[in-house]
Amino acid sequence: MDDYWANAIWSLTPTVLIGLIFWFVMRSLLRADRSERDAYAKIEAEERAKRAGTDSAV
Repeated sequence: MDDYWANAIWSLTPTVLIGLIFWFVMRSLLRADRSERDAYAKIEAEERAKRAGTDSAV
């Protein structure tokens, strides 16, 4: 019976490890995308504020 549980654990280990690696990579990609979108929105808001400030002076 001990051999059965050891085989079950060893057979599931690669699947679990690949799943964890996939989860970590996807999480990193999504966080990077979110950060990039936030930075782009901030830059865009600054540019709109600059344009609005120069248009009112004209």
